Amino acid sequence: MSTMFPLRQIEAGVLSVGYAHTGPADGQAVLLLHGWPYDIHSYVDVTPLLAGEGYRVIVPFVRGFGATRFLASSAVRNGQPSAMAADVVDLMDALGIERAILGGFDWGARSADIVAALCPERCKGLVSVSGYLIGSQEAGKLPLPPQAEHQWWYQFYFATERGRAGYEKNLNDFAKLIWRLASPNWSFDDATFDRSAASLENPDHVAITIHNYRWRMGLVEGEPRYDDLERRLAESPDITVPTITLEGDANGAPHPEPETYAKRFTGSYSHRTITGGIGHNLPQEAPAAFAEAIVDVDAF
Repeated sequence: MSTMFPLRQIEAGVLSVGYAHTGPADGQAVLLLHGWPYDIHSYVDVTPLLAGEGYRVIVPFVRGFGATRFLASSAVRNGQPSAMAADVVDLMDALGIERAILGGFDWGARSADIVAALCPERCKGLVSVSGYLIGSQEAGKLPLPPQAEHQWWYQFYFATERGRAGYEKNLNDFAKLIWRLASPNWSFDDATFDRSAASLENPDHVAITIHNYRWRMGLVEGEPRYDDLERRLAESPDITVPTITLEGDANGAPHPEPETYAKRFTGSYSHRTITGGIGHNLPQEAPAAFAEAIVDVDAF
């Protein structure tokens, strides 16, 4: 089974970030951002493809996952999206990267979208699974049609103390259920799941996860340091950088339809639906298609 390259560790912003790194040091930087409840191994087969094309590839653990830790024990275990996007910029600063191509899915796509929208000078290009995922607390308070609400069952579960306790108690079983629901045609084996599930043992993982979903519903506050970012995000800013959006033809997770967000991308833009029973964890299920999108957006 493929594994990621040896991990490195670097202080960046409020975090000590664990990350995988490969490819030439002078290559065009590519940051690949994972989602929940996954980890850096979502890109285990994407990374060598891009390194082989001469890219410098960095794959960090998101706060609350794997080897990433808060520098201060007193730090707020904050899962709000703007904080996670700020982590990306902090990591780029720490690594001396002025501009990078950003790619992501799930939480990682949301972070990549935010950086591309608010800091376009730092983003050479964007590959985003499920497109435009920027939201706000106000938007999160609005009711959805019943079928859409049903897809977000775990968000409502996490809003309760029973949900927090249940996630903590049944972490691996819960994550495996999400994997199966989100990618119903992906026949991953136990070894593949266990390799990523180890990253969920991070001591901050449950707190970050619960805060993220409660914040979206307006049930908890964020940190004041991110208030300005949140005000800007609440305006649903356009994304002007070159972008390719991707969607799997069998994505079982909640996701918007491409026609609903295409107008948000005002620069060079294309959308690709990846066929063959591809689900939510698109980089791991269709690594060649994801890597191809990174190379193509670089040429836009």
